[in-house]
Amino acid sequence: MGETRRRAVKIVIQITCQLLWLAGLVVGLSGMYLLLNYRHNGLFFAHTYIILPACLALASATLLLASGGLGIWVSLRKSALLQGVFVYLLVMVFCLEATAAALAYVNAGKVDSELAPFSSVFQRYTGRSQDPYSDAVDATQKELQCCGIYDYRDWLATPWFNHSGRGSVPHSCCKSTYHTCNGTLELPGLLYPKGCQVKLEEALLFVLHLIIWSSLAVALVETVGFVSVAQLMRDQPLLEYGILDREWA
Repeated sequence: MGETRRRAVKIVIQITCQLLWLAGLVVGLSGMYLLLNYRHNGLFFAHTYIILPACLALASATLLLASGGLGIWVSLRKSALLQGVFVYLLVMVFCLEATAAALAYVNAGKVDSELAPFSSVFQRYTGRSQDPYSDAVDATQKELQCCGIYDYRDWLATPWFNHSGRGSVPHSCCKSTYHTCNGTLELPGLLYPKGCQVKLEEALLFVLHLIIWSSLAVALVETVGFVSVAQLMRDQPLLEYGILDREWA
């Protein structure tokens, strides 16, 4: 390989490594977002395995950042060992990303059933801050800016609404811009229009699709990295072996 071509390959590797760093940040943030969603809204999920794509995404993000740093080193030093370790890390990242994308695709088709406990949690609402179900509902409605399961009318079928006799929904349903809102149904314009299950489904689908598409982008960048390193490895001189003299055997 000519010196000009070798220099071009090294530049391609350096650009690839910077893209690996960027992909690592995106994948890591998507995994962290999914974990935080589960942590804040754990009562609304039927199973814990929905966080598996997030765990794999965080693991692959760590390896992507490490691969990017090692790749920069590979482009600066002529070492077959470093090149081999770089390729090994890329293979590990590919396996993790492929698994995370497959699990994200499966979970994306089951988001509605995964959030089945939503109705039961709302039915257990008591309005007391010491109650974990009430605290979770109020926190979710404030954080996601939502009201009810599908809209504010879902509160009409809850035991809390019927027993309170106030004809209003919890204050956490009120839009943050209206400080005089007391949850009355006579002014529905002051309440959040979308339900919490709808909002949470949208958030989960967004992050799951982000994991899927980022995995495809990582695979494309890794392909460029594989080809570039292969060009450098072809230029490595082969070790020559000889037969020892009998006196050295």
